Amino acid sequence: MNVVMMEDGRMIEVQGTAEGEPFSHDELLALLALARGGIETIFQAQKAALAD
Repeated sequence: MNVVMMEDGRMIEVQGTAEGEPFSHDELLALLALARGGIETIFQAQKAALAD
C-alpha cells in the first residue's frame, strides 16, 4: 500500500494491490487509518527536526 497525504489529511495518492488474497473494504479502511497514523508521525518528526 502506497499512501501520500497532505498534512491536513487530504489524500494525494492511494495505490495498493491484493497480492495473494483480496482484502475487504473494512481492511482497506484499516490500512488507510494505519497509513494516516504513520504519516502524522512523520510530519511531527519533520517539524521537530526543522525546529532544531
